Amino acid sequence: MDKRRCAHFSSFLAVIGNNFNVLSFGFVEFLPIELTYNSNNMEASKLTHDETRYIYETNTIGIDKQSLNVDDIIETVNHFHCVDLIIEHAEDKLSEKFIKLLHYTLKTGSSDSRKSWFAVGGYKRVPNEVGGQITTAPEEVSDKMSALLAKYNDIKEKTLFDLIDFHYQFEQIHPFQDGNGRVGRLILFKECLKNNIVPFIINDETKMFYYRGLKEWQREKGFLTDTCLAEQDAFKQYLDYFRIEY
Repeated sequence: MDKRRCAHFSSFLAVIGNNFNVLSFGFVEFLPIELTYNSNNMEASKLTHDETRYIYETNTIGIDKQSLNVDDIIETVNHFHCVDLIIEHAEDKLSEKFIKLLHYTLKTGSSDSRKSWFAVGGYKRVPNEVGGQITTAPEEVSDKMSALLAKYNDIKEKTLFDLIDFHYQFEQIHPFQDGNGRVGRLILFKECLKNNIVPFIINDETKMFYYRGLKEWQREKGFLTDTCLAEQDAFKQYLDYFRIEY
């Protein structure tokens, strides 16, 4: 485990109210693997949990008579670096610059990065959609993102509801050509830390409830809120196991 990553997770533990100690080393290994595996899995990555763990722990690829998508591997490693970033900058004010940095880190070296129309670390150039729904037109993204962040950062005492609402609006804008879901969930985790809210990880068992909640947010906010609260309770069990106060 490199010293840089340890330092970042020491900061994370301070944010949620504990001091870094030997009992927390297991959590240092646990968090990036769980965040990365679950978020990538939601975006159709074929890497298993064990393969994701192996890449993190050994920086090598373990395969057994199967072919793997190179992008899955590259974006898994990149996502580990994104987790470092949200821990390192947990207490920083959320900005467009940081959001773009997350996207740049996630997509650098992927096959998308070699496409002339794909802006790595920049807003989309071609219209896209999510779940069959239209999103913000490319020429309107910059203004919409600026307005969204200004409104969000004006909230002095942010609640979990405020964070979820920001997440919904971010996903509706869908500012990047690809990677919006993963970047959005990284932001959500970071902002939980900044605002002293127990974070959470959407996993494979709850992803359909999560998607339904996003789709129905304007009509019924309880679906997504309840999903996030349930995952928050699950995350508290991990914190209890690793004896981390919250």
